[in-house]
Formats: sequence, structure tokens, C-alpha cells
Amino acid sequence: MRGRGPEGGELPEATLAAARSGDMQAFTEIVKHYDRRLRVLAFHLLGDPYATDDALQDVYLKAFRGLPDFEGRSSLGTWLTRITYTTCIDHLRRTARLVPVPELEPADRLPEGPDPADDLSDRRCVRDALRRLPPEQRAVVVLVGVQGLDYEQAAEVLGVPSGTVASRLSTARRVLRSALRGEDQQIAVAEREEESS
Repeated sequence: MRGRGPEGGELPEATLAAARSGDMQAFTEIVKHYDRRLRVLAFHLLGDPYATDDALQDVYLKAFRGLPDFEGRSSLGTWLTRITYTTCIDHLRRTARLVPVPELEPADRLPEGPDPADDLSDRRCVRDALRRLPPEQRAVVVLVGVQGLDYEQAAEVLGVPSGTVASRLSTARRVLRSALRGEDQQIAVAEREEESS
């Protein structure tokens, strides 16, 4: 019942046991261990740093309350990621709208060398296309493409069959490739395919 970290690092069994019995310091260690991974998913789903913070507060409250009942059938990271995903989807449903990811500029000046505008342009294009995908497809791209989960792990987090993960990822990649090629493909196609899967 050990908790695997986002990069495969283990949380000590004693930390998990203490957190399960209500130890706030142990729970804080769990939060520190998983926060970055959960924050990336929440931000890509919600597209707003304030909404991300609010959602993660809900996630950690749910996790703290639910931890005594955590049976270890999945890894702790998978369990926390599932709570994050469902909390974010619930937030999107409550607001009844998709929130686009805001434009974020690099905090520091870019280093001297080849013109970085080409690379930034490509990243912006990918980010713009990604934020227009339905949240279920964004989640698959983040879980599989960014965080490196396999289809089975992503399926467990999302609560869908692994075939659905593969279908969502295939559709999302096709839309993203089209966007990078500058083709005028409508995101509505991705949404229709999502509804049929």
C-alpha cells in the first residue's frame, strides 16, 4: 500500500500510515510529494491558476477525509489523480463552460542564440489547440503525453476502459497535428467523436 511518487519515488510506509490515522504533518508530506503532478493536470483542465488553487484545496480536503478508507487497490498517486480529475470535471460542469488556458509569458528573458520565436510560436500553437480540446481529451494528453502514464493507469484515473483512453488520445493527437500543420480542422469534430466513444 505504499504511495508511489510522480517520478516513481516511494513515500515511506510510516508516512502513509500516519496520514491515514489523521496526522496532519504526514498528510502535508503527501501533499508536497504529489502537488506538482496534480497541479499540472488541474491547470490543463481548468485553465486558470485561481480555479486550479480552489480545485486543489477541494482535492486535498477530499483526500484527507477519504484517506482512512484508502484500501491501496491502486497506487496513492493514481487515487489522488483520480480525485483531482473528478473534482476538476465537476468544477467545469458547475461553471457550464470551458475556460481557455490564459496566455502565459515566460518570466525570464530568453537566452541569446537562435531566434526562439519559432519554438515559442510552435508551443503557443500546441497550447492553443490543446486548450480547445474537450476536457476529457486534454486530461488524456496530460496523463499519457506529459506525465507518462500508460493506458491502463490513465484508464484507472479517468474511470474509463483503456480503449476509450486510446480513442481519446488518438483523436486529440490528430487534432493537435492538424493545428500544427495549420489546417482548419474544427474542434467540434473531436467533440463529436468524444461523445460517440
